[in-house]
This record gives sequence, C-alpha cells and structure tokens, in this order.
Amino acid sequence: MEWYLAVMRKYAVFAGRARRKEYWMFVLCNLGIALLLGLLGQLIGLKEQIANLYSLLVLLPSLAVGARRLHDTDRSGWWLLINLIPIVGTLVFLYFMVCEGQAGPNRFGEDPKAS
Repeated sequence: MEWYLAVMRKYAVFAGRARRKEYWMFVLCNLGIALLLGLLGQLIGLKEQIANLYSLLVLLPSLAVGARRLHDTDRSGWWLLINLIPIVGTLVFLYFMVCEGQAGPNRFGEDPKAS
C-alpha cells in the first residue's frame, strides 16, 4: 500500500523515473481496489459505476507512473501511446514495463534504485 500512496502523492508528476516495483505495486493495488469497488457496486445495485468513477480518478496517476516507468528504461513517455495499437502495442508496452531500468543516471534523472 505504501507504493500505491507514493504514486498518489505524485498525482500528476510525469518527470523523473519509477522503479519496476513502484509501477507494478501500484498496478496490483489499483486492480485490487477496482475489483473491490466493482463488487461493492454490484452489492448495492450501482453495477460498475463506482469502479468506473475510481478508474477515472486514478487515470492521471496511472499515466504519470507509466511515463516515469518508461523514463527508467530511457524511453519517452510518448511510448504510452503504443497501447492504441491493438494486441501488438499492448504486448510491446508490457515488455517495456518488465524491462530492467537503465543503471545510473539517464536523460530523465537519477537512478531510483541508487537512492
């Protein structure tokens, strides 16, 4: 949960770098919360409206941490747009997200593992 809150504190910060752990822990917590809210919505009769509202609220932090993760692999945040290509784009993006970050400083900042 600490990693989730760290990303939420950097709500719209697209500058800098994010470790794999920061990205994937945010994704895991985000998925768990969305599933719980979806279940809660089903129980109280709102279907997926609560989960959709939550997804809208975390859209900007999700994009920001994705861009920072790409920065860690020395890629521009614009690579997020590769997800618009069906199947292949998603697979390429997933590959970028699981790649090891560049050791040492790069054009986007210091190595987050070093600190």
